[in-house]
Amino acid sequence: MTLPPEPVPASSSAPDNAHAAVVASAAYCDGRRVADLPIAEAGAWAAKAGHFVWIGLWEPDEALLMEVKRQFGLHELAVEDALHAHQRPKLDVYGDSLFMVLRTARLENGELVLGETHVFAGRGYVVTVRHGASTSYSPVRARAESAPHLLKHGEDFIVYTIMDYVVDCYFPVLDQMAATVDELDALLIARPPSTAEIERIHQLRRDLERLRRNASPLLEVCSRLERFDLPMIDPAIRPYYRDVQDHVIRVNEQIGSLREVLSFAFETSMILASARQNDVTRKLAAWAAILAVPTAVAGLYGMNFEHMPELHWRYGYPAVLTLIAVVCAALYVRFRRMGWL
Repeated sequence: MTLPPEPVPASSSAPDNAHAAVVASAAYCDGRRVADLPIAEAGAWAAKAGHFVWIGLWEPDEALLMEVKRQFGLHELAVEDALHAHQRPKLDVYGDSLFMVLRTARLENGELVLGETHVFAGRGYVVTVRHGASTSYSPVRARAESAPHLLKHGEDFIVYTIMDYVVDCYFPVLDQMAATVDELDALLIARPPSTAEIERIHQLRRDLERLRRNASPLLEVCSRLERFDLPMIDPAIRPYYRDVQDHVIRVNEQIGSLREVLSFAFETSMILASARQNDVTRKLAAWAAILAVPTAVAGLYGMNFEHMPELHWRYGYPAVLTLIAVVCAALYVRFRRMGWL
């Protein structure tokens, strides 16, 4: 799915409007947006006292990233990671700046779609680079701009709002998955799963594992932001990172819980299917034993021997029928008491 770029205000410069990879580029002072600016002027604005720049990019090419690197002095290893994407969620610290990789998640027509966001943050700037189906951060910018008393904290508050938004996007996905797991749980207990349902269970387990791989590393990222002394993190903002960490813990716990429920439901279904199969096997064995009696008697008296006294006995035929009926009835009663029939 191709994500449309965030609308750029009319006051934006022509180069930014012409470059679809630049979603937004704005300068802030005292918690308020004061200018929309081209990338070429971002470094100068970031160097102004009391100002910071927030830039949003979507799948930028190498030339654009190199320009951003030149404006803010970004570390070349971080820029290389942002250019090639497909990174594991992590936090790297380079002097007084940081580089963070986040993975977003959402459901499209019941299918899990993952995106990737790279965050550069340092004194006077925050740059987000989105790849793939990464969720748009227009709501994040709007939320931050609606709280100038918090936005005036600067870069560290923006990093918090981005992380909080990414983590909170996992909850709707998990809620829908939980509803699917509950539905499958009820079906698996009621009857053996169909081939389509087994494939659905397998896909759901794979999706939960993908979510776990993307959400689990965020615990370490949040822990470092909240506990360690990073140069750009204001102590007043640290409690907000603790709140994000609590959300990450909830996400991981919910993922683990859904995986356990799904595994337990599937194992229970297999046990029930095995029990049903054993029940059918016992019934077949019981009826085979009952039918073996007339088969054996008929086979015995069907032999072509000349001297078989019972064949000439007046009551031989009804006696044999009575014997067959009595033995079969006795076996039937016995198997019923055993629960085989």
